[in-house]
This record gives sequence, C-alpha cells and structure tokens, in this order.
Amino acid sequence: MVNGVTNVINNTTDTTPQTSSSSTMNKNDFMNLLIAQMKNQDPMSPMDGTQFAAQLAQFSSLEQLQNLNDSMTTSINANYALTQSINNTLSSTLIGKEVKVSGGALQNNGQSSVELGYTLPGMASSVTINIKDSNGNIVKSFKNLPTTQGDNKLSWDFTDNNGNKLPNGKYTFEVTAKGTDGSDMTADLYKLGTVDGVKFSSTGGTTLTVDGADYQLSDISEILSANGGN
Repeated sequence: MVNGVTNVINNTTDTTPQTSSSSTMNKNDFMNLLIAQMKNQDPMSPMDGTQFAAQLAQFSSLEQLQNLNDSMTTSINANYALTQSINNTLSSTLIGKEVKVSGGALQNNGQSSVELGYTLPGMASSVTINIKDSNGNIVKSFKNLPTTQGDNKLSWDFTDNNGNKLPNGKYTFEVTAKGTDGSDMTADLYKLGTVDGVKFSSTGGTTLTVDGADYQLSDISEILSANGGN
C-alpha cells in the first residue's frame, strides 16, 4: 500500500484532493489518498482487488481507532468534570471549619493574630521561630519554644520585636530546631485558621479563603471541627 500511495503523491496532477497540513494522518486524509490512487491508476494495469481490499481494511481500522480515541477523550473529560463538581460541593462544606494549612507562608490582612504550628519528628533540645517580611528581613523571633515531639502551636499578633504593629502584606516563618544530640531537625510547618469562603475558577481550580488569605485546596492538610477540636 505504501508504494501505491507514494506513486499517487508523485504522479497526481493539481486536481488531487489536498490532505491536511498536519503531520498526523486522519481518516479523511487516508480516504482522499485512496480515492486519488484509484483515479490515477494505470488503466492498463488496474489495482489488484486483493490490494484494494487490504487498503479498505486499513482504512476501517484507522476509523475505528480514531472513534475509540474520541470516545476515550469524551470519557476522560466527563470524569474530570464529575470529579471537579464533587470537589466543589465538598469544598463548600468547609466554610466555618478550622483547617490546618501546610507551609510557612503567611498573609497579614489586618486580622488581630494568626496561629502558627510546627511538628517535630522527635524530642528537641531547642526550637526558635523567625518570621520574615517579603524582603527576607527578620521582623520577629520566638525563642525557647516547646520542644515536645509532635504538634506545637503559638499565636503571633503581627507585631515586630519592638512591639510595633506590622503593615499588611506577605510574611513567612521558619523553624530552627536542634535534636537532643545537637543535630539539626526538620519540622513540618503549618497555620491554623477558619475557612471564610470558597472560590471556583474557570479553569477548575478551587481556592479556600482562610482568615482572609487565599490558599489552594491542596494546601489543606487537615480539617478540624468548628470549635477547633479534632
């Protein structure tokens, strides 16, 4: 079949049907080439019936594969839409719940305070938290913090080391922890806050507003009860 199609491409005139400019041949391109091959075959040596039947079988296989691909694409899109719909419905039930938000990013939107947390993998000998502004400058430090294995929490009132109220904006906090043997420990960071609202984007993303700051649904590591209990 390849030789036959190649001959058609090389020998046909300007009346040959044009195929798609795409590098991928679809069923319409295949049929156009097959028709062109029949139109331009040598009358003294017409196409063998067996060869023609084989080409028709290939065309049928191509069409079935394309239909299967279209069906799978439709099914995937439908499943995605269903999953997103379920996520949106479940997200709306989080309003009023206290949640644990992973990471050390903070947003000061004028709220009175924020509850910070860190999880230690083992008993520590010392723990310090440094809070930085958007320029990376340390504006607040907490020392001699709890060293207990597991979750530990503290509240920050958005004041600096001199007790001055800091402006609204983005901040980050970092935990420096030392183990009982003096080695560095890695702590998981999080914030605790109440979900104020849910936003749905046109691209299917879900954003939760927690104490006035926006976070992705994937940033939520734990959902607590409305009164803050587990």
